[in-house]
Amino acid sequence: MRIAFCGTPDFAVPSLQMLIDEGHELALFTNPDKPKGRKGELTPPPTKVLAEKHGIPVYQFEKIRRPEGIEALRAFAPDLMVTAAFGQILSAENLSIPKYGCINVHGSLLPKYRGAAPIQWSIIEGEKITGVTTMLTDVGLDTGDMLLRREVEIGENETAGELFDRLAAIGAELLKETIECLEKGELKPIKQDEAAATKCGMIKKEDGRIDFNRPAQRIHDQVRGMNPWPVAFAMLDGQPVKIWATRMTEQQGGGKTGECVIADPKKGLFVRTADKLIEIKEIQFPGAKRMEAKAALLGHQLLGKVFE
Repeated sequence: MRIAFCGTPDFAVPSLQMLIDEGHELALFTNPDKPKGRKGELTPPPTKVLAEKHGIPVYQFEKIRRPEGIEALRAFAPDLMVTAAFGQILSAENLSIPKYGCINVHGSLLPKYRGAAPIQWSIIEGEKITGVTTMLTDVGLDTGDMLLRREVEIGENETAGELFDRLAAIGAELLKETIECLEKGELKPIKQDEAAATKCGMIKKEDGRIDFNRPAQRIHDQVRGMNPWPVAFAMLDGQPVKIWATRMTEQQGGGKTGECVIADPKKGLFVRTADKLIEIKEIQFPGAKRMEAKAALLGHQLLGKVFE
């Protein structure tokens, strides 16, 4: 099948690789190279790196819905469009070009978590189950009819980065199955329940700030959901301290919320929350590397100090 694949980040790579392995005739539509790192060197999207390795034509547009994007898409004349973490809104004109429309690979169990960061927010909100949905794209934000879904359990200590990798692989498998059903004429689109729909926005750095007045479980979920980016943090002595990993405990403790009530290189670092102590397992002080909290305590006296 002749497929226009629209995807940009690592999440889209397994799906693109699957389409390559299946022998489809492909063109990649992705976002422009962007400056990264301290030197601001232009860096291509992961999907572009893979496409060029396999000699797949690459088209890069800030907005594919503009005339130049529509012209390039029409010139390729795809049978099908596939989107996976594309990061752009498609126009009705874009969607009218492929014979079989557009299939999107979305990292949540729709209609929950429509939007830009469903994997992170599902963890932050304390979900126990999530998954991947393939759907028919329309002009709304993840509002099209659902095709196939696959559920997975979220591990109690699983980070967004770990779940991201798992769902990317599952998304590729589900996309393969969806296209096979399309070719056989076996797809049965299902309308989304608007009453059950939820939306999630892009993750911002300030979303990572920890409020120790909240229950320990909510903080633990926030830390997991913010790993590996932008990383949860709390203020200590007026400086932001990144908190990479935590552990739930059943320990009760005195002191005020945010206070380091146990801070020992052998025992670890335990902080008071609204309901119980939470252990900080990995921490990063300004100008320092990420490290185990027990190791960090060899050089930092935190007992009695308060995270704000």
